[in-house]
This record gives sequence, C-alpha cells and structure tokens, in this order.
Amino acid sequence: MPKRSSKPADVNRRAAAVVAEATSEEPPEDPYEGKDPAAVELGRRGGLKGGKARAEKLSAAERSEIARRAAAVRWSHQARD
Repeated sequence: MPKRSSKPADVNRRAAAVVAEATSEEPPEDPYEGKDPAAVELGRRGGLKGGKARAEKLSAAERSEIARRAAAVRWSHQARD
C-alpha cells in the first residue's frame, strides 16, 4: 500500500510547503540515521527473499487455499465498488 503524502491537502499550504522545502538549506533527513547499518542490510536482504522462501515451503494445497482466499477478498471488494 502506498504511503500517504505528508504535504497539506490545501493547495496554498501545499505550495508554501514545496517552496519551503526547495529553498531550505537543511540537508534531507536520513531515514537510516541512528540505526546499525549491518542490521539494516540484513533486514533488507531478509525482506527481498522472504516471499520466495515462504512459497517454496508451502505445499500445492496450501498455495491453492491462500490463492482461493485472496481471490474471494478481491471479488468481495469489487462487489462494493
């Protein structure tokens, strides 16, 4: 799911925020500041291989059941729209 913008919804306030951000002399915030680089890298590697490793461990029947439930949820959302 995409993250929501932290910019204001009002057009004038959003324009002011964009101008302030573009003209500020502060460096952009580092999202990894204060975190252990080795732990960040380890977590990223785990996230990249997690789904594939899980799929390899599931049996065909388990995969089919998961897919069936996912399809039911997708169709139930379409019916409401």
